[in-house]
Amino acid sequence: MATKDIKIAGMDCASCAVSIEKTLKKTEGVKDANVNYALGSARVEFDENRVSDQKIEQAVSSAGHYSVVHEDDVAVKKDEKTQKAWKKFIYALVITIPVAMTMFFEFKLEIAIAGVDLGMWILAGLTFIAVFVFGWQFHQGMVRQLKNFKANMDTLVSVGTGIAFVYSIWAMFSGGHVYFETAAIIVTLILLGKYLEVKSKGRASSAIEKLLSLGVKTAHLVTEDGEREVAIDSVQVGDILIIKPGEKIPLDGKIVEGATSIDESMLTGESIPVEKKEGSDVFGATVNQTGVIRVRVTKVSKDTVLAQIIKLVETAQMTKAPIQKLVDKVAGVFVPAVLIIALITFVAWMISGAGLESALVAGVAVLIIACPCALGLATPTAIMVGSGKGAERGVFIKKPQNLEMAHKINAVVFDKTGTLTKGTPEIADVRVFGTNNVEDVMQKAASLEKDSEHSLAKAFIAYADERHIELSHALGVEAIKGKGVRGKVDGEELYLGSARLLEEFNSPMADNVKLEFESMTNSGYTPVFIIKANEVMALVGVADKIRETSKAVVAELGKRGINVYMITGDHKNTANAIAKQLNITNVIAEVLPEQKAEEVKKLQKEGKLVAFVGDGINDAPALAQADLGMAVGTGTDVAIETGDIVLMSGDPQKVVEAIDVSKQTYSAIKQNLFFAFIYNVIAIPLAALGLLSPMIAAAAMSLSSVSVVTNSLRIRSKR
Repeated sequence: MATKDIKIAGMDCASCAVSIEKTLKKTEGVKDANVNYALGSARVEFDENRVSDQKIEQAVSSAGHYSVVHEDDVAVKKDEKTQKAWKKFIYALVITIPVAMTMFFEFKLEIAIAGVDLGMWILAGLTFIAVFVFGWQFHQGMVRQLKNFKANMDTLVSVGTGIAFVYSIWAMFSGGHVYFETAAIIVTLILLGKYLEVKSKGRASSAIEKLLSLGVKTAHLVTEDGEREVAIDSVQVGDILIIKPGEKIPLDGKIVEGATSIDESMLTGESIPVEKKEGSDVFGATVNQTGVIRVRVTKVSKDTVLAQIIKLVETAQMTKAPIQKLVDKVAGVFVPAVLIIALITFVAWMISGAGLESALVAGVAVLIIACPCALGLATPTAIMVGSGKGAERGVFIKKPQNLEMAHKINAVVFDKTGTLTKGTPEIADVRVFGTNNVEDVMQKAASLEKDSEHSLAKAFIAYADERHIELSHALGVEAIKGKGVRGKVDGEELYLGSARLLEEFNSPMADNVKLEFESMTNSGYTPVFIIKANEVMALVGVADKIRETSKAVVAELGKRGINVYMITGDHKNTANAIAKQLNITNVIAEVLPEQKAEEVKKLQKEGKLVAFVGDGINDAPALAQADLGMAVGTGTDVAIETGDIVLMSGDPQKVVEAIDVSKQTYSAIKQNLFFAFIYNVIAIPLAALGLLSPMIAAAAMSLSSVSVVTNSLRIRSKR
């Protein structure tokens, strides 16, 4: 199965999106389709062996006056669409003003043609231009929908203005009241609404454009002949690039020469530059600030962190929120229902004896006041703005249902390391036993850790580097799951790990070791045993510094009624010591990685909606089990496949920001849907009762769509 995103031109309302989606889903070889009216695009999942791109385009076209816009034309089309909408409104306005003036002044030239004053003929001609030339898109859309036995907003506008115009032509000859100004003003107001909608939708969907604009087009490639500027597409993995101060880093890579500070705010949302040196990872589209560096490319354009981020935002914006399914059902029957209500209104007024004129005015008002656009825009515009705001803050939401869930969370479980703590452990204390000396023991331990994947390996290697300890080559290094690591150093079998290692030897902890062990755990250190020949050679106290914002985040979540849990593989004394500093009362300690998911499940059985915050690799089962998995990404460690929400910074403040964005977005969705539904519920009966003129109805209909988008844009300004 293949998945393809396509841009679609010609969608005028939510009914259009529903119509295209149904047509695509019925196409042989298409497994699923999601059409997003606000984005003007569709995501199609299909069997490449059974359906071609051309067939998909044909399916889109067959649904009505729609066409697929190819990638190269997307930006151009967007600009053209805005300008075209503006020009069409201005031209219609110029034509409509003199027609509208007849509401206040009688326009007579005292020259009769076919028994009708020339002034009336001029008004009819101007109205015809406004309604059938500048408003042609509505009539064209209605005819195309009619061919497929469907109806949409174009149908309502076309029928309404068409009836008003035809009735006015009849009234010209019969001496009745004409409604030329009504027909012209309706079209002009709706064209204004269309322009405002196109413009505001553009602002709402700016997140991906901003991300795309972050990339660079060229890079300075280091070659045997020196440095030369090349197109970014020609750079390959392994190439060396030179980046000067003030320049953007073209692609993901590793520094091989130089040191600098880099602005990574586009990734993390944090403005403080990050210090980088030889061996540090750097990421495309971040900004080099101080030094000249040489970088070996590790990922090309489509694999970079920026590319992954764009994919995340696109997915969030293209996928439908669960609440949207209800809206789609309503939109699918909305226009036919309005046509029936308008017909009933006309018949009722005729039966009441009000006359043809009053019946037509009421029927036209019902057609014009109804607005399926506001319904169609209510959910996707809020999601676009919300996911865009999150992206700017380094919070990437994979699916709309994750946005929907985040504000309901009442329990947050933090995996201690790398979230509440900095995740960069340091050797804080070394206590040796017997005749062993510190340097000898640490030389053996660091040698063993050098070739291991143990989580504390970096701490031991950094300790050795700082003291210029020469390391040996370890043999047969292997991990002991959940306990530590073992291997041979200088011919001696060595074990290194947690207290669980003692289970390997089936021996109790000696009293003197136990005393030092408890002293370390009570100080908040993680004790690491170094064992040789069933004897504990030393205990190493590893400290992982608490993040500056952790305590404030715990307090903030508590204020919102959210229970905070800390889960860790550390000894309970160590865990409690750290939890005490953070004012966390719920501590789950001495847990193996594979047991974390079970702990999450226990909380869920208690009726809690659980968010799990972890690094997205060894916490994968827990992230998947949680109602909401928040994966902390540190550049290459972007846990896209595991977490529901990816936090590009390890700062726990991002958890609060993710919940806030969710709350603001969901609140905007509910407000939008309320406004859209209540507008139609109130407005249609008022129009049917003759309490709204068609012109007021047209203005209200246009403004309803704009108000929904504007309300969504308010998410941006909220803290």
